[in-house]
Amino acid sequence: MNIAVIGAQWGDEGKGKIVDLLTPHVSIVARYQGGHNAGHTVNVGDAQFILHLLPSGILHPGVRCVIGNGVVVDPDALFAEIETLATQGIEVGDRLLISDKAHVILPYHRELEVLAEARRGDRRIGTTSRGIGPSYEDKVGRRGIRVADLGDTSDDGPLAAAIRENVSARNRAIGGAEADWRALHADVRAVWARLERWVGDASLFLTRAMEAGERVLFEGAQGTLLDIDHGTYPFVSSSNSTVGGLCTGLGVGPRSIGAVLGIAKAYTTRVGRGPLPTELHGTMGDQLRESGREYGASTGRPRRCGWYDAVAVRYAVRINGLDALAITKIDVLDGLDEIPLCTSYRHGDEVLTEFPSNGSTLAGCEPVYEVLAGWSSRTAGVRRYEDLPSQAKTYLKRIEAVTGVPIAIVSTGSDRADTILMTGGLIDRWQAEPALFSE
Repeated sequence: MNIAVIGAQWGDEGKGKIVDLLTPHVSIVARYQGGHNAGHTVNVGDAQFILHLLPSGILHPGVRCVIGNGVVVDPDALFAEIETLATQGIEVGDRLLISDKAHVILPYHRELEVLAEARRGDRRIGTTSRGIGPSYEDKVGRRGIRVADLGDTSDDGPLAAAIRENVSARNRAIGGAEADWRALHADVRAVWARLERWVGDASLFLTRAMEAGERVLFEGAQGTLLDIDHGTYPFVSSSNSTVGGLCTGLGVGPRSIGAVLGIAKAYTTRVGRGPLPTELHGTMGDQLRESGREYGASTGRPRRCGWYDAVAVRYAVRINGLDALAITKIDVLDGLDEIPLCTSYRHGDEVLTEFPSNGSTLAGCEPVYEVLAGWSSRTAGVRRYEDLPSQAKTYLKRIEAVTGVPIAIVSTGSDRADTILMTGGLIDRWQAEPALFSE
């Protein structure tokens, strides 16, 4: 009954729109990893909503949203996001649940990340410097502060001790003007007063809801190739953005996942540093960036653009057990005479059909392309598969063939309605038969 939405590339694939599209068919949308470095953009008519921490389902009245223990939460960013939505007519109210086990991002995390990036020099990762990485480091180092800990408002309790120790470590690392742990402790007290209403046991909530027959949509952030274990390390995020992170990041078992939908653009993008085998430089790369408005929703940074990389997406299929793909932004390719599609890599004298684990090997790979005919007719705004240009249909069929899974959704524009639901595909069947994935 439940479905997971996973990025199948380097993030920014259009997960927000797809989650928003599927939300009317579920009761709960649950986010399981990442922080407010995510940027999920949803366009509804003339209105645009950009979500960073809140699950995209929050835009639908009556749908409850969960921020799981695998997410790191910056309270200031969360409050700002809730307030922004209120100005746009979206009230969160009591529809939000934040796991009491989620770790908290505090000001010293942001400062430490800026310092770490500066010290890396030419080997910098290209992070958003919002404190996500250092917060995960504290979590793994067993010195982190969890949401539940914020309820300890005593002057000399465990929370005060943890803040004092962590601020002291910050002062030693950064030098210069020292931060005052007492001031931060006072600020945290004010945070808990606002946050407490939304805090609870997310694992228990989800388990009881599913036992009662409610449908859950699991929302991932970033993408498979940014996973801390399976991505293009070290140029990755600090969390498990693949499907395995769902179970640990929400406290649910693998049998809770009915189906896994991978989201991939009709081409490829990534933000920040790291290898990108199909990257385009010059005029064509600029054209894709401008046509696709490829600038980060969180940071505004320009995205690096390249052709569709079937080797990378096949890897995402394997790692996540993808049942189907949603292909987004096919309209960005409108008007091109030819569209190259990467089916393998060449590394020296060797042809690679599987995604290499070694970053140096990947950086030395050259894409092997097959070239398909483009189309002159517009796909932008098309809402029926039969109305697509024949060349666009051929391109989509070839993506299915070289990626190894069927396409269930085709997005032809940024608006919620600019979507083709493939007849008989995964999502078409999922909507029609709620019991299909319940076994």
